[in-house]
Amino acid sequence: MKNMKTGTAMWLCLLLAFLVGTSAKAESITSPDGQLKLDFSVNAQGEPVYELSYKGKEVIKPSGLGLELKNDPGLMNGFTLADTRTSTFDETWEPVWGEVKSIRNYYNEMAVTLNQKAQERSIIIRFRLYNDGLGFRYEFPLQKNLNYFVIKEEHSQFAMAGDHTAFWIPGDYDTQEYDYTESKLSEIRGLLQGAITGNASQTSFSPTGVQTSLQMKTADGLYINLHEAALVDYSCMHLNLDDKNLIFESWLTPDAKGDKGYMQAPCRSPWRTVIVSDDARDILASKLTLNLNEPCAYEDVSWIKPVKYIGVWWEMISGKSSWAYTDDVYSVKLGETDYSKTKPNGRHAANNDNVKRYIDFASLHGFDQVLVEGWNEGWEDWFGHSKDYVFDFVTPYPDFDLKMLNAYAKAKGVKLMMHHETSASARNYERHLDTAYQFMVDNGYDAVKSGYVGNIIPRGEHHYGQWMNDHYLYAVKKAADYKICVNAHEAVRPTGLCRTYPNLIGNESARGTEYEAFAGNKPFHTTLLPFTRLIGGPMDYTPGIFDTKLSFLQGDHSFVRTTLAKQLALYVTMYSPLQMAADFPENYERHLDAFQFIKDVALDFLEPGKQYVATLYEDGKDADFEKNPTSYQIKKGIVTAKTRISAKLARSGGFALSLIEATPADRKIIKKWK
Repeated sequence: MKNMKTGTAMWLCLLLAFLVGTSAKAESITSPDGQLKLDFSVNAQGEPVYELSYKGKEVIKPSGLGLELKNDPGLMNGFTLADTRTSTFDETWEPVWGEVKSIRNYYNEMAVTLNQKAQERSIIIRFRLYNDGLGFRYEFPLQKNLNYFVIKEEHSQFAMAGDHTAFWIPGDYDTQEYDYTESKLSEIRGLLQGAITGNASQTSFSPTGVQTSLQMKTADGLYINLHEAALVDYSCMHLNLDDKNLIFESWLTPDAKGDKGYMQAPCRSPWRTVIVSDDARDILASKLTLNLNEPCAYEDVSWIKPVKYIGVWWEMISGKSSWAYTDDVYSVKLGETDYSKTKPNGRHAANNDNVKRYIDFASLHGFDQVLVEGWNEGWEDWFGHSKDYVFDFVTPYPDFDLKMLNAYAKAKGVKLMMHHETSASARNYERHLDTAYQFMVDNGYDAVKSGYVGNIIPRGEHHYGQWMNDHYLYAVKKAADYKICVNAHEAVRPTGLCRTYPNLIGNESARGTEYEAFAGNKPFHTTLLPFTRLIGGPMDYTPGIFDTKLSFLQGDHSFVRTTLAKQLALYVTMYSPLQMAADFPENYERHLDAFQFIKDVALDFLEPGKQYVATLYEDGKDADFEKNPTSYQIKKGIVTAKTRISAKLARSGGFALSLIEATPADRKIIKKWK
């Protein structure tokens, strides 16, 4: 009996020693408010592992970290924990533009240094824990055995604690222009193929691949958002789901050779982000993505200003007009094709008389700029030919007198907005960039909408790969040299870089209003975008379509799946410092009472004790996005910070509210809100 007890004791000691040896001591930090807790350890195989909890609930179960390298043992295992450093940071900074005047950047940080003994090298994983979530990234110090390296794949895991409800779009290297699907994580595989709809350029990669920003809701009331911040000189991250174990893993966009990142130390990855709360409003209010970006790179930002604009864009998108000047030319060679010898097609929107009409409307109603697309030579064969030298960005069509129109606009207190469609030939755009930007400065332009429709040139590259991400940022930084603001369409989804480069004043990078003229958007699409696409930065959604039935078109066609009042609501819910009133002037002129909201929109926080004139634009009693979309009603009254207002919502409806401080005259003629 004595020997048996001794043997049992020895066995227990050995078991304890084995268990202790399976992982290094866990390192932990909590968020400043103590609600979030991060644990980090290195397991018996030398693999980095982290987990995250919120108010005691699992958010991220134990999840692996690491990178697989090309022709190299990789940065996946064999690590020991060499050093742990913790710190606290607290600052308040003011954005150049934004929804709030100031932003608090308050977090607890843990930086762990991991040594890979066999390869004699080290990396740092840096964690920042905010009250609203987590950011972590990989850092690669300069060292003898990790200098130049190629990423084969990043293996950052996000192990889910349950079969959550997710709001997702298919993973794709070239487009985010998909409608959202709501499903359980386990249902993604069965639904993904049906969620892939046509696009000018698209490359899906997995039956369970989805894109960030990914929004989820748990059965026990947590809201979890996965995304990335500060995407610089790196490939865009998607998420691939192991749907048997409910584990998401990072999946980077490859280049033309299939490689996923060319790195040179010292360097670092973007931040991987997890925003979490038991209140959905906290997801919308989170500034974590912005906080994880570097401060503003410019000393002088006085030239960067919000813009409210109109333009001829909807004419072409809806099919009323064309970008091209003529139907006679099938093959354009810039500098050789003589447009003066061609017959105008009569549908070209960017003509002098039409643009002057938009300038007049903008001037009358206080808009800043008029966007004119299709002004420059080359639109006859711009798409689908993998054409390198497709535009020169400086040569107007014969019916577009650029100097006259800019002078006309200036006399009316309005500016023209430039349009640079690259047809995805990024190489050609860089070839012309300095000349194009100088041309803008010389002719009074200070903002440009750029586009990247089609398959990327250099051929084989993807819209979201490292090469193109470097290009987009190069264009933005180059634009700053000329004091030009950029609104990039079809570019990579935003990751908060507008904090560092605030002349990046807008992006598309999602399914916008244009699809209402094609296949339509699901009615709930715009209720999800603030929780997904807008987590990384503002969107040029181009709302404001009043003729939702597109009654000017003949035959069968799509229609806008909202009420008119919801179009007004989008100006507030789809935040952007760059907002377009996208419809035709004549459609606004038929509803000038509702159009007043687009002219007025600007929201300041109400001060206690003050009185305001509230104007509510809401759906009419019989409003319906299919049967009666233009039914709306307008109510006005005096309100204070304590006033409660209710509003009617139709199917795919909405409401908009303007608040203007009441004058003594207002208080005499306008009644209190009832």
